[in-house]
Amino acid sequence: MATDASPTYHAPDFHSVTPKTAAVTETHDGLEFWQFMISGSIAGSVEHMAMFPVDTLKTRMQALGGGGGSSRVQHIGVRQAFSSILKLEGAAGLYRGIGAMGIGAGPAHAVYFSVYELFKEFFSRGDPNNPAFHAVSGVCATVASDAVITPMDVVKQRLQLKSSPYKGVADCVKRVLVEEGVGAFYASYRTTVIMNAPFTAVHFATYEAAKKGLMEVDPERVSDDESLVVHATAGAVAGALAAAVTTPLDVVKTQLQCQGVCGCDRFSSGSIGNVIETIVRKDGYRGLIRGWIPRMMFHAPAAAICWSTYEASKSFFQRLNDSDDHNNQMISD
Repeated sequence: MATDASPTYHAPDFHSVTPKTAAVTETHDGLEFWQFMISGSIAGSVEHMAMFPVDTLKTRMQALGGGGGSSRVQHIGVRQAFSSILKLEGAAGLYRGIGAMGIGAGPAHAVYFSVYELFKEFFSRGDPNNPAFHAVSGVCATVASDAVITPMDVVKQRLQLKSSPYKGVADCVKRVLVEEGVGAFYASYRTTVIMNAPFTAVHFATYEAAKKGLMEVDPERVSDDESLVVHATAGAVAGALAAAVTTPLDVVKTQLQCQGVCGCDRFSSGSIGNVIETIVRKDGYRGLIRGWIPRMMFHAPAAAICWSTYEASKSFFQRLNDSDDHNNQMISD
């Protein structure tokens, strides 16, 4: 998923199987439904927790706005943001809000995989290898998982802000509910979904192309399509490109989630157009790409970590299932 919780790129690679191995698709790589959920949940949690400091840098850079003009954007870079946090808040400042992501990432990724598998099975009964069905299933999964992660993403980003007025996750949730209402937790939901749609498309297209290219460079690996190295490398390339392309929408999402807090602008409406117009008026078009470097720095290794963890988890469950099948066979014999 791609919120910066974004889970949209964790879907298992089913559409590249050949007719010879089509049976595998029907059994979902030999795994039970709940095993995909756990694998995805573990992968998403490890990814976001490992890359959290970079996500904090991105949030700080994107939340800057109003009154500073374009010159303010030019002088706030990754190194400066990083040095400022360490100097004023210490290393702990890089991890403020990690509890919210710890609460939201696992369930969101579990929802993503469960919805993906359900819709994929429903749409693909007649043609299990149709990439269009996988794409539609991925969109459905994104809509559902974003509904789960968005509230905690709002809490996370508000806690990540410099001089955040909230004491912690519980305090932030309580105050937002009392002062702004439940709707504040979903002010950016539409933007998040719209952002994750192209993110998913770019990510999967790039991932498959990079994966194919890696196989052609080293023909001996063609039979080892599930190599963790291949998944990690292709995932890193795909994650970086998808992140760069969707940065403007991510800036809009951050602005909506942090509006009215720590000097961030408050918008008259939650429309994407209104937010973009405000950003461009105050910071110029460069304001729409604030934080693109840390966003790429986040998604490249995050995708590599996620794919590697996901495949490792799948392998564990596959070995577990094979062992159970072997034991059951021995008992029946």
